[in-house]
Amino acid sequence: MPKTSTAMTRLSVNINKIATLRNSRGGDNPNLVQVAKDCERFGAQGITVHPRPDERHIRYADVFDLKKIVTTEFNIEGNCQEQKFIDLVLASKPEQVTLVPDALGQITSNHGWDTITHQQYLKDIIKIFKNAGIRVSLFVDPVINMVEAAATTGTDRIELYTEAYAHNYTTNREEAIAPYVKAAEAAKKADLGINAGHDLDLQNLKYFAENIPTLDEVSIGHALISDALYYGLENTVQMYLRQLAV
Repeated sequence: MPKTSTAMTRLSVNINKIATLRNSRGGDNPNLVQVAKDCERFGAQGITVHPRPDERHIRYADVFDLKKIVTTEFNIEGNCQEQKFIDLVLASKPEQVTLVPDALGQITSNHGWDTITHQQYLKDIIKIFKNAGIRVSLFVDPVINMVEAAATTGTDRIELYTEAYAHNYTTNREEAIAPYVKAAEAAKKADLGINAGHDLDLQNLKYFAENIPTLDEVSIGHALISDALYYGLENTVQMYLRQLAV
């Protein structure tokens, strides 16, 4: 199904892996601020970071350094059940905060919010960020009742967790995309913006964007940075942008 929306889906580059590389050796090489500037210069429409309590990649100080120089859209992902994260977001005031239900020490995000069970908590925390003028996105699985419940929390957007789509894409892409299409339709009906992320890459991104015509933004880090090792960062950013030009 071709994309019918006239607005191109925005690409936000998650630079966590750049910070991981820097931290592995100490010092400041590669320089996170310069990489963020270059990603924007190469065409990215946003920069995403996901700081964790152990600061194993993005450090809290990085957030303030990046806030000073990001000229597109700054998106901070993280676990809002940690007071340190809440304080960081309120102090740095990014354009968007993406709330993810990570457990302490989790390697990477692996599930969305149960927006029914945590309904009241999410209403309360979302209100805090929105009162500070920050757009809020909730990380959710492609489950219609979770999307519908997200719409009653006060969030501006959802971010569809796309690991299941990526995992099943090579075996049956029509089956893999089906729950995401339904979830996106439910989000649109509820007047929610739609973001997506996790394991999207050069092989599966175009098909995803074609079939979710209301997709506002994708956040991509691991695959994009891995591809940049072979293709170069500038070329890779532009390759991903071409997948979204549908």
